[in-house]
Amino acid sequence: MTLADLLADVVATRPDAVLVIDGEDDVRVTRGEFLARTVALRDALRERGIGHGDCVGVMLPNWSDALVWQFAAAALGAHVIGINTRYGVGDVAHVLERARPTVVAVADDFLGIDLSGRLRDALPEAGAPAPQVAVVAGPGRPPVTADAAARHDVGAGTWVPPEAAGPLPDADALRGGPDALAVAFTTSGSTGRPKLAAHLSSGVATHARNVAAAGGWDEDSVSLVVLPLSGVFGYVPALAAIAAGGAALLEPRFDPARTLRDMARHGVTHLACADDISGRLMEAWHAQPVDLPAWRRLLIADFYGSSGAVAAWAEDETGTPTCGVYGSSELFALMSFWQPALPRPERWRGGGELVSDAIEVRAVDLFTGEPITGDEPGELQFRGYHVVDGYLGDHDGAIRAAAFTDDGWFRSGDLGTARPDGSFVYLNRIGDALRLKGFLVDPAEIENRLAAHPDVGRTKVVGITAAGETRAIAFVEPTEGATPDPAALREWCAATLARFKVPDTVHVIPEMPTTVGTNGSKIRAAALRELAEQLAGSNPG
Repeated sequence: MTLADLLADVVATRPDAVLVIDGEDDVRVTRGEFLARTVALRDALRERGIGHGDCVGVMLPNWSDALVWQFAAAALGAHVIGINTRYGVGDVAHVLERARPTVVAVADDFLGIDLSGRLRDALPEAGAPAPQVAVVAGPGRPPVTADAAARHDVGAGTWVPPEAAGPLPDADALRGGPDALAVAFTTSGSTGRPKLAAHLSSGVATHARNVAAAGGWDEDSVSLVVLPLSGVFGYVPALAAIAAGGAALLEPRFDPARTLRDMARHGVTHLACADDISGRLMEAWHAQPVDLPAWRRLLIADFYGSSGAVAAWAEDETGTPTCGVYGSSELFALMSFWQPALPRPERWRGGGELVSDAIEVRAVDLFTGEPITGDEPGELQFRGYHVVDGYLGDHDGAIRAAAFTDDGWFRSGDLGTARPDGSFVYLNRIGDALRLKGFLVDPAEIENRLAAHPDVGRTKVVGITAAGETRAIAFVEPTEGATPDPAALREWCAATLARFKVPDTVHVIPEMPTTVGTNGSKIRAAALRELAEQLAGSNPG
């Protein structure tokens, strides 16, 4: 099954049911309307020479148009690369250089951002041919005129995507397309320049259905999609809802209070995000509680060390079961998550049960590469339909070769333990693990203890080398109005943690350094590590 087949199946059952909701504009798009827009765009792309193997850039916010472009391109055997509307010129140039899109869909007006200008400025740095620019008006707005579209030209001309016209096309109009690369996601770039990890159409469709089945999506489900569709953590929940016959509620910009109101109004059942987005929803809810009776599941990743507090809020104050997850651009988001039947807080950590028997996981020794059969942590490696099928711009295959073992397993670069029942526990990135007094320690264990203190908002623990040994250095961001005492926080840790896990030093800082990506905001551990080394140098005693 391809993406086009998946959409055809969904439309054929209930063409009048809502498929996508443009939340900010309150525009409901039925399955039939979505199909008509997809077929019209597919035909327009074909007329402009887009076909099998071509790349289509989508520089749009979370509008229904972004999903239409995905399905239309996939129906031709072309692949989409999402270009985050928040990318700077350097990021855009990198995508243009690696992906070489033939056409880029650009929002005509979104928050006053000159997206086509950013494309234009990026082209010299990219050294790539100028793409056509398709100018998209956005939900509920009149089409862009040809004259208005012309100002978006970056060197290869502009055009305006057609509106669907005529009778509703038959769902079978999409079937029979090729199974080719359909979508690529930008990796985090934590080890060098970001890679563009691409997946086959059949892999996307298969994963959407598997996630929906494992996560309890159905025809009454509504996925809230706040994270950009250009990132895997926004994309997969949207596709899972569609695959289940439900709807995706798209929010093009994140306003926590408004988003809570939209969750209530549209009956959101599922939210998958990290503790940055869910944490801000929690704060908004505490400021003005909203009844969320339809909310069934929060699937949460820990980026800020506050997932435990968010999970407790969701479960205790809104009655929403919360489960930890695992995934990446190269492995899809939500490739695993824990189930609500597991006791808390065990089900809040990263990892989980695989969403399909067609996915395999193993942990291997960091030095020998041999599989580990006990409880010792090792590098998590995966194989299955969900694993990246190629990297855009990887013409000599070097990136792919480095990503896989000789026996065909994908190297995740993550530390964890694989369980006999097929589930696994994610600990941290291998480079973030701490070797303290000879023991391998997950910094999250220390972070979770610190985060439980009422004076601590966000926290991050890094390691530095001093006098020939690794020392754990903690940074904490205080809660509003609090003035945490570093010595008291060390005593707080010592009350429950082994002595070698108590941070050597606790630094209180006003705000964590963060970086914003397609899957949410993350604390910049490297910046904190550098700061810790500087502070240690200025206070050698």
